[in-house]
Amino acid sequence: MSGPHPAVAAVRSAVRRALADLPADTTVLAACSGGADSLALSGALAFEAPRAGRTAGGVTVDHGLQEGSAARAGEVADVLRGLGLDPVLVRAVEVGGPGGPEAAARRARYTALDGAVEAHAPAVVLLGHTLDDQAETVLLGLARGSGARSLAGMAPRNGHLLRPLLGLDRSTVRRACAEMGLRAWEDPHNLDPRFARSRVRHEALPALEKALGPGIAEALARTAAMLRADADTLDRLADDLLAEATPETGTATATGTGAETGADTGTGPVLAVDPLAAAPASLRTRVLRRAALAAGCPASALTARHVRELDRLVTEWRGQSHIDLPGGVRCRRVARRLRFGA
Repeated sequence: MSGPHPAVAAVRSAVRRALADLPADTTVLAACSGGADSLALSGALAFEAPRAGRTAGGVTVDHGLQEGSAARAGEVADVLRGLGLDPVLVRAVEVGGPGGPEAAARRARYTALDGAVEAHAPAVVLLGHTLDDQAETVLLGLARGSGARSLAGMAPRNGHLLRPLLGLDRSTVRRACAEMGLRAWEDPHNLDPRFARSRVRHEALPALEKALGPGIAEALARTAAMLRADADTLDRLADDLLAEATPETGTATATGTGAETGADTGTGPVLAVDPLAAAPASLRTRVLRRAALAAGCPASALTARHVRELDRLVTEWRGQSHIDLPGGVRCRRVARRLRFGA
């Protein structure tokens, strides 16, 4: 008796490894859009979870961006139930806010997935991102110029979000979907050149393959893995710097001169300048970026240029009063402190 097709076996093996690292009482949910990657993931989970004695379900998100999206989400839910997954959740979201439609849809989707995890805790969500998705993410990060963390791509695990298929290329995963007998739906947004990821997928990566030869996606994914290890180390060191630079509640402000004098006011993060000035730039800029995000800057709109201007408030301060940031956030230098607020 022959075994499963090699592509099916590869996807199942990746899911099996992800399940093996989870506590026994964890509910595992496959996030499924109805596309080939997430369907293959769902099919593999439905096969592996009973053999591991685990509760496994699925969740699909209706973004409401296309006519008939609610009906489409219902069809995806029916497919998940047909695979034997239980519970199966449908989450409708409203897409809006800063950062453009792609960022807004992503934000709404992950909020819905977070809610599904809370409703079935302890739980995790499996995402169907592949090696090709990782390569696209690295190129998008390179275009934004957002630093090593952006170039590190997507983590195999980020809290309750797991990406077991990051080591498999898209063609393998889609072949697995077909071999499982699952009929995939292609989101028209994936083909729409108005969206940056679509342009990277259908124009940039093929152009790089043509110019430099095959294997570009694999090389970008390897680079992301190496940068992620470096970025993790720098982030741990930045944690220490952030703690050192965060004044204790109630500490009196130091005196200064000119535009730097004044009392701490506002509700955003406050950072002491001196520890930041003494730290390496790679750590200081990480802390400044974290503070800006904590103050309400949208991550998709906060660029390296913004962080560089924040850094000048520390290292090249000549009396400039403040820096305006995305999301209506302002950072002001007051009494040898950086004050973030609206």
